[in-house]
Amino acid sequence: MAYPDRSSPNAGATFVVRWLLITASVAALMVLWYALPAIEAWLAPRDAAPRTVAARGDLAADEQATIELFEKTRDSVVYITTAQVVRDIWTRNVFMVPRGTGSGFIWDDAGHVVTNYHVIEDASRATIKLADGRDYPAALVGASPAHDIAVLRIGVGFKRPPPVPIGTSHDLKVGQKVFAIGNPFGLDWTLTTGIVSALDRSLPNERGGPPIEHLIQTDAAINPGNSGGPLLDSAGRLIGINTAIYSPSGASAGIGFAVPVDTVMRVVPQLIKTGRYIRPALGIEVDEQLNQRLRGIIGVDGVYVLRVTPGSAADKAGLRGVEAGPDGLTPGDVIVAIDGRPVQSVGQLLARLDDYRVGDEVRVTLRRGADTRETRIELQPGV
Repeated sequence: MAYPDRSSPNAGATFVVRWLLITASVAALMVLWYALPAIEAWLAPRDAAPRTVAARGDLAADEQATIELFEKTRDSVVYITTAQVVRDIWTRNVFMVPRGTGSGFIWDDAGHVVTNYHVIEDASRATIKLADGRDYPAALVGASPAHDIAVLRIGVGFKRPPPVPIGTSHDLKVGQKVFAIGNPFGLDWTLTTGIVSALDRSLPNERGGPPIEHLIQTDAAINPGNSGGPLLDSAGRLIGINTAIYSPSGASAGIGFAVPVDTVMRVVPQLIKTGRYIRPALGIEVDEQLNQRLRGIIGVDGVYVLRVTPGSAADKAGLRGVEAGPDGLTPGDVIVAIDGRPVQSVGQLLARLDDYRVGDEVRVTLRRGADTRETRIELQPGV
């Protein structure tokens, strides 16, 4: 069998021509393939009949329930904008500059509006916009930074929005549906849905003091601007105030937190009545830094009583603080539990006591030396 001589110039040129033809054919086929939809559209008749709109069936039951919940609650949610006074260091002129936005909700028929403290923190002025477009200047009634709760008031003379119905949070279950209404990124009256992801979460308080306890965790989308808005159950009842998110990017990552309504019900009435929240207390002096040092030296977990205020509830119950003697300092009582719930830090002790009201009686478990004992103490007003 004879083979062509590929070493000849004519054979090499023939091979290159064939390769170029094959490559060009493949390229032409690819261009034709991608251009085929455009060609078909160009060749299609211009008087094509319009598409028929398909009729939809009835809304699903859960869709209808969500729509009714939003329409019923929307008017009770408000849009809050704040401004801050700024003085020019050169001209000494004073300017009012926008500070931020947030959400809130109508609390009662007296025009009280509940929101987060961080929404109005450091603001010189707050304006509340209702769902019907009316704007009202707001006055600060009271705030509790420890709970991130603030109460404002507006003068609504007529067509007053209804208050949000109040629910409970102690009986929430992980997995039940929740609904958040607020104004994320200034997009007013936005509804997001999700479930209760976890309960009894704790977050450090950015303004110092004890951590914020018993928070509700939810995967309902909560973004900047949602703060202060209501978290609702499927019955449209308030179960929390949307307060914080966990997000490295600053946007919703599916982990949001809400102050439970049981806490709100303890704090808000006091803020309306007195302008501030009075913590229930035992009448002792404690310090977190010293507490950590004593725990390291003595090795007992709990809160070390440094001093008992004379005449206080703790003094009447016989609690002892640190005593100075000829041999040095003698540790006093160590509080290890409140009503059977352990405490290991000053912040946790304050959070445990915050679950009660002034005048309630609590069972305090103490370590005194090697002995453990219990005593009952009636809580007194704190600072």
